[in-house]
Amino acid sequence: MVLRHPSAQPDKCAVVSGRRRLTHAELAAAVDRSARRLSRIGIIPRDRVLVQLPNDPEFLVLVLALIRLGALPVLAIPMLREHELDHVLAVTRPVALAVPARFQRFDHLAMAEGLRDRHPDVRLLLVTGHDRSGHIDLEGLCFEPGGEVADDGPPPGDPRDIALFLLSSGTTGPPKAIPRSHEALGHVIRCASAVSGLSAESVYLALMPVEHSFVFGHPGILGTLAAGGTVVFADPGDPGQAFGLVERERVTHCALVPALAGQWSVAPEAAAHDMSSLRVLQVGGARLDPVTADRIQTRLGCRVQQVYGMSEGLLNFTRLDDPDAVVRETQGRPSSPGDELLVIGDDGEPTREGVGELITRGPSVITGYWADPAANERAFTPDGFYRTGDLVRLHPSGNYVVSGRIKDVINRGGEKIAADELEDLVRDHPGVRDAAAVAMPHRMYGEAVCLYVVPTDGQRPGLPVIRRYLTRRGLSPFKLPARVELLDALPMKGVGKVDKAALREEIARRVEAERAERADTPGMVSRALTHRADQMTDEPAGTETSGRCKARRERS
Repeated sequence: MVLRHPSAQPDKCAVVSGRRRLTHAELAAAVDRSARRLSRIGIIPRDRVLVQLPNDPEFLVLVLALIRLGALPVLAIPMLREHELDHVLAVTRPVALAVPARFQRFDHLAMAEGLRDRHPDVRLLLVTGHDRSGHIDLEGLCFEPGGEVADDGPPPGDPRDIALFLLSSGTTGPPKAIPRSHEALGHVIRCASAVSGLSAESVYLALMPVEHSFVFGHPGILGTLAAGGTVVFADPGDPGQAFGLVERERVTHCALVPALAGQWSVAPEAAAHDMSSLRVLQVGGARLDPVTADRIQTRLGCRVQQVYGMSEGLLNFTRLDDPDAVVRETQGRPSSPGDELLVIGDDGEPTREGVGELITRGPSVITGYWADPAANERAFTPDGFYRTGDLVRLHPSGNYVVSGRIKDVINRGGEKIAADELEDLVRDHPGVRDAAAVAMPHRMYGEAVCLYVVPTDGQRPGLPVIRRYLTRRGLSPFKLPARVELLDALPMKGVGKVDKAALREEIARRVEAERAERADTPGMVSRALTHRADQMTDEPAGTETSGRCKARRERS
């Protein structure tokens, strides 16, 4: 599907990345050569290969070559660390890992070598960058000239066979492996591309990490290439380059999380560039507030398209011809006409009034996680509906409005953080008796992690101590707390249940008061964490923000 355009438009540009440009014909040839080279180093059909690469052409060529060979890519965003990847490798059992030697100041190669030593299925490391330490040169494998290029197509197979694995967002703990068949992947791409207005003239800017399903194939990179368009790769750590790329490459489509979309809408650099080619800015990963939606359309002159979806398959889009009020206020409706959506109440029965949990099934939606029967038991109803865990209500337009989560999840700039996963790790620290993680307001990311800690006697584990400890435990940087508050005891409600609503309310009040104080005191330096744009994909720097509060009175 993606490589069908070489014969129709062989000389049309398919990929732009820095100084490298590939036509559709050159991309197809690179994929074919790479598939043959992968076969020669021992990768065979049905082998799994974990792919954790930056936004570079090597990612695209490798993934397509593995699919062509019949091997199964497992896509992992570069932010994941040992804590999550140990679980992913144990479940998917890949024979190879594809990583950069270093990326955004982190030694991915050292991590990959440690993972290989702990997981005996891993035989090969495919590495980009200058320091490959004797491992397979991925850039050479993908782009070194030479070798016969076959003119036959991919080997025939059952469209219901698995094409690749995505990873869940980790809202209930470590990421789960999501198998996507050729049939389902193609269906999602076709439906999403149609409602996004993709065509052979489209130019898609891949600014967020490409292993995200939103950027990879919802419709993203694959949808653009399948339409005969052009993909422009950009470094997620440098969003400031985006405006120049929009102007130079005449970008028509881009997908962002609300945090980045908000930055775009107020960035003075945008006015210094010709943004007239940008037609559609897709925003997903979290709900976009109406004020930002209006500001984007006014200042950037493009159409906002809200997207609500998940790696498990469901994709809702506002339509490009929806009224402005509907685009501002809703998160869309299904791109696939075959997907069923129900809103159920606390009694498990469908309801059309008020807020309830969204459940779904259909050709876009998975029927189970890979090798995880316990998760499947929790995530699916007896009649095959997937429980999204999201609270929604039906809008008069027929679109859906997302109002929150059933489970205890913190949404940091579109990345979901399971509070209980973080709490379980923190409680192992010798200075921590108990802990509770809650969402606190954040100007850039929407939400960030505030960790309430009950210390052991004589201990005061502040933010730097906790962050260093969690980093040593292999936790991904985006999950690290932005703030630590020390308590004598956690507030409780009912029988042994932490009153997180009270904690969220308290930290929201405190953050608001601090913002007001800073606004009233010119030149005052905030004690809170400062964040740079590149920290959407890297560990945030910061100073300790912690204090001792009196425990709230127990509530019933």
